[in-house]
Amino acid sequence: MSADTLATAKPAVELEGITKRFPGVVANHDIRITVEPGTVHAIVGENGAGKSTLMKILYGMQKPDEGTIKVNGTEVAFRTPSDAIAVGIGMVHQHFMLADNLTVLENIVLGAEPKKGGMLDTATARKRITELAESHGLRVDPDKLVEDLGVGDRQRVEILKVLYRGARILILDEPTAVLVPQEVEELFQNLRELKAEGLTVIFISHKLDEVLDIADAITVIRRGTTVASLARNEVTSARQLAELMVGSELPTPETRESTVTDRVALQVAHLTMEADGYRPVPKGTSVETYVEKLRADGKRLLLDDVSFEIHEGEILGIAGVEGNGQSELIEAIMGIRAAHGGIALGEQDISTWSTLKRRESGIGYIPEDRHRQGLLLEASLWENRVLGHQTRKPARNGIWVDRRAAKADTERIVKDYDVRTPGVDTLALALSGGNQQKLIVGREMSGAPKFLIAAHPTRGVDVGAQAAIWDHLRNARAAGLAVLLISADLDELIGLSDTIQVIYRGRLVAALDPSDITPERLGGYMTGAIAGTEET
Repeated sequence: MSADTLATAKPAVELEGITKRFPGVVANHDIRITVEPGTVHAIVGENGAGKSTLMKILYGMQKPDEGTIKVNGTEVAFRTPSDAIAVGIGMVHQHFMLADNLTVLENIVLGAEPKKGGMLDTATARKRITELAESHGLRVDPDKLVEDLGVGDRQRVEILKVLYRGARILILDEPTAVLVPQEVEELFQNLRELKAEGLTVIFISHKLDEVLDIADAITVIRRGTTVASLARNEVTSARQLAELMVGSELPTPETRESTVTDRVALQVAHLTMEADGYRPVPKGTSVETYVEKLRADGKRLLLDDVSFEIHEGEILGIAGVEGNGQSELIEAIMGIRAAHGGIALGEQDISTWSTLKRRESGIGYIPEDRHRQGLLLEASLWENRVLGHQTRKPARNGIWVDRRAAKADTERIVKDYDVRTPGVDTLALALSGGNQQKLIVGREMSGAPKFLIAAHPTRGVDVGAQAAIWDHLRNARAAGLAVLLISADLDELIGLSDTIQVIYRGRLVAALDPSDITPERLGGYMTGAIAGTEET
């Protein structure tokens, strides 16, 4: 599309006076946004500002109470996402919507399968996918299983999926949340190519530096309404955007002086997990010997002889591209999945303990996926406060759940962690992602844990919530808490950690000093571009 054509084209999307109310809260109020065709238009705002609700309205997942939507100059009213897809809108959600057990091709055509004689027309589908991939720079192997793909490739599949359905307007919700810097640059190159083809991208993000890198225009939403719409050249810095969003300066994750003690809080020795299921180590054979035999037999290992220790007052950061063993490491430490090797909490060997017993002994856990592992969305906040703590006070009183004490402690968490909610009886699903995360952090910091696993603790939260969570982690560290921090936010890892270990294909391949590493070099270790060497 030429510059002259773009100059005379009608806006790709016009939102006028969009208002959406839920019981006890106004999510959107008089939202006004104009998105020009062939541009990347960023929408930024703190959690609870109303971005997700607005995108659900634009994608037909919810109906506005007031206001109008125009697409390419024509007023539309969506009942379902199918209506939005029919006029050329596609959405890539923050949590990928792919089936791991299907191939790339099967995922892309799912629900829009080309048929020939009543059967799936694989040849036609493959030809179309290949053409789309080549024309938009989205390289993927149609025959690969999704479970074998890295995060960057999965995202390309999601984008191809919406392009396959004819989308000319793409909504990308937090698209860089799980990408390393090299993958972010690849994504941005893909977006620039899509833009050059005349496609329009609505880009939702909390990472303000990235917004400034990719966006042509930026709309800021605060407390449910639009407070600014700016061309990129009108924005001078991320600090300016942060102040528009939350009325405060951009936080940094930098940690104060070292608080690391000589007391070991958690020790992991020779932790190994087989891809094809757990088998006991034969009697009379050491774990090290058994692991060597597994390697010699060519067995695929999800965890490969992982050993480390974390001291009281220390944050150990684990850096790695998703899918390299981080989830399995967490599951092994929590007792969710069986693994070989030893795990000691303080001086106690907990290798054979149940997950509940490990929790009762002082392990806190902020999970990587708050919806699947951290919350019951259709339960109240106070009931979610009890989860994982149901055998201890304040949740337990004798054989009964102590509702009054659980509610009172939930009110303490709401106050101390600034969880924005009408009350503790509110359902968890009514909270924004950032407020759900603050509730989980508050719950897991309760009860004086000895050791905390913090997996992506600020993923998908705004700069205000991010700063609050960082402060809580720093304060707990200063009070002697040992923390295993797993994060895709490399600035967060570098800023908070006392030591960083890089995990690659299930092995710890490098120990790095956070005071002497850049995100770019760290990304090199994570992707294997820089060979793993000990640097501390």
